[in-house]
Amino acid sequence: MTIMLSRRSLIQAGLSAGGGLMIAAFAPEFAGATTIAGEPWSPETGKSPDEVNAFVVIDPDNSVTLRVAKSDMGQGVLTSMAMIVAEELECDFAKVKVEYASAHRNLTDNNVYRSMGTGGSSSVRRSRVFLQQAGASARARLIAAAAAKWGVDPAACVASAGLVRHEVSGRSATFGELAADAAKVALAAEPAIKTPDQFKLIGESLRRIDTPLKVTGAARFGIDTRLRGIAYAAAANCPVFGGKLKSYAFSAISGRRGIIAAVPVTNGVAVVADNFWRAKEALNAMPIEWDFGPAASTDSAEFAAEYRAALDRPLADGGGHGDIAPAFANPAKVVEAVYEVPYLAHAPMEPLNATAYWRPDRIDVWMGTQAPESALAFAAKAGGVDPSAVYVHNCFLGGGFGRRAINDELIQAVQVSKALKRPIKLIWTREQDIRSDRYRPQAALKMRAALREDGSPAGFDFRTAVGSITRSLGWGKAENGVEPQAIEGLVNCPYRADALKVGVQLKNTHVPVMFWRSVGSSQNAFAVESFIDECGHAAKRDPLEYRRGLLDGRPDFLAVLDALAEKGDWGKPLRKGVGRGVAIHEAFGTIVGEIAEVAVSDRGEVKVERVVACVDCGHLVNPLTAAMQIESAVLYGLTAALFGEITIKEGRVEQGNFDSYPIARMADAPVIETHFVLSGGAKWGGLGEPGTPPIAPAVANAIFAVTGKRIRSLPLKNAGLGV
Repeated sequence: MTIMLSRRSLIQAGLSAGGGLMIAAFAPEFAGATTIAGEPWSPETGKSPDEVNAFVVIDPDNSVTLRVAKSDMGQGVLTSMAMIVAEELECDFAKVKVEYASAHRNLTDNNVYRSMGTGGSSSVRRSRVFLQQAGASARARLIAAAAAKWGVDPAACVASAGLVRHEVSGRSATFGELAADAAKVALAAEPAIKTPDQFKLIGESLRRIDTPLKVTGAARFGIDTRLRGIAYAAAANCPVFGGKLKSYAFSAISGRRGIIAAVPVTNGVAVVADNFWRAKEALNAMPIEWDFGPAASTDSAEFAAEYRAALDRPLADGGGHGDIAPAFANPAKVVEAVYEVPYLAHAPMEPLNATAYWRPDRIDVWMGTQAPESALAFAAKAGGVDPSAVYVHNCFLGGGFGRRAINDELIQAVQVSKALKRPIKLIWTREQDIRSDRYRPQAALKMRAALREDGSPAGFDFRTAVGSITRSLGWGKAENGVEPQAIEGLVNCPYRADALKVGVQLKNTHVPVMFWRSVGSSQNAFAVESFIDECGHAAKRDPLEYRRGLLDGRPDFLAVLDALAEKGDWGKPLRKGVGRGVAIHEAFGTIVGEIAEVAVSDRGEVKVERVVACVDCGHLVNPLTAAMQIESAVLYGLTAALFGEITIKEGRVEQGNFDSYPIARMADAPVIETHFVLSGGAKWGGLGEPGTPPIAPAVANAIFAVTGKRIRSLPLKNAGLGV
């Protein structure tokens, strides 16, 4: 299956989309605070009379509202989740609307929506079965209601296209006519769900439900929230992580027009005004004194030296197989290389923001969050109320990439709202966002291979020194010195060798780290796939053929690699100054291989002209949105490979906006071709992140093909190819 999208086809797909997205106000006093959530759930009001189950609401006009417990940050999850439920429900998808499920209800109604967090490329692979079950259960209740109404055997009734029909008499009723009765049905047993060979909707390239709203500007993101009586806050966080606020001089700005207050918040201070610009400008003018702490003397050069040195110190056992000592006892050749990657910011297009309205017995929050349940808990703690008194109104997210799973801005918004007892919208500027992020960890990796006479590896010795996300988030101490994200892509290296040993040094600085799109695979794939190229070169073998020989026994990898060779024109001639590089990696249950065609000018300028991606995620819910996710992941990874770098000087982040932390622009974007090589079976892999890891090594390997220079440190802007 091959998907190629142009900008024109993408816009056309959105403008002609069937169905719509529910846009509903929460309460009269919040008439301007529209999002895609319905009326907040509460134990007192309970469910609506047309709710067949927690996921399905059917109105008398036969329109169907499907509730989605995952957050849409551009990946199309609102459409794919709705398709899974609708597949079993047998409704008319043209009449489907969607709304976000309520985190409050999940808390107070026995975890009815399961985990509501969106990350780890997990929405489809971890939700599919119970979403199918929700749709099948609702369908069975509708059939049972119709059968009871007609006095017939439910087995003689079928549901399709929003109707239940009695096959003998030909009688029919719409879902809308049956919904109220269906809601009262108690099933003796849950019905079986469909297997992939029975799917009619899943696997179709359906247009995204949310696109028309985004094209017209009707879509409401967190930053669009407006409330009566709202005030606006700009926050300043301590420039050095771990430092603290000493004092601030509000008197210096208190006479400015529109200025309301200055409020200490976690990690800093916020200035509040009647509009955001006034708050921001006053904050910039207000004298602030910080206690920077001991980290104020640190810098990136020091960190880099420490990470490299850590590779030669005693390491924790990260796993592996076989006995590494014999492999290196008498090798024909040893290949060794050290790879380094910097801290990276998330930099979502919508700056971090949250709107909070604190009252002694209730907190309402409007924002785009990847983790509504966590946001609820953060707001409750910051506001000093019971979690059952918090209502999170999730909005569209203008990008997340992992950053919107931990809501620092929300905590500050609640603190300011509580202090002033009024609705507050708090926004981080782009500079605050980049300088107060929780970053992709810095890492250094030392790779060693013992090669036999024929060039095949007898053993791999992989070592990594990397910041611990677990420790940085305060989720645990990783007592054994290892955490899953540090070794993903290393310990499960697919290439055949008699022995594999992975050593780990979890090493944190004062800089906070967190999940970043593809997490540990982002740096580990760069090291492994660059290193395999180096091993192939040492063995005097073609890079793709060398990989093929090491993947014997991995038919899933070989199928992707073979498709990649064909679709990516491997071995075909290219014009002078252009080379091809290949990389293949498995992340979140999905194998992605990529070939990059890269031009390098005489001055060392790098232009990625074409990327071919071949993907095995087992099955697809929506091929159209799946291809979009691969394209997005490639571009996100390409930005990091070309430009991405957060550096520290005097303990603080040097970058502050897109002038110093650039992202790939249209001129940098290559032609991207996506081909799906689906193995089917029980495999349902993720798609939001697996396209990111292979792009950096594919580009680096292509640069070697052109220039003969190995890229072992990112980003490429520092490679000095023109020297």
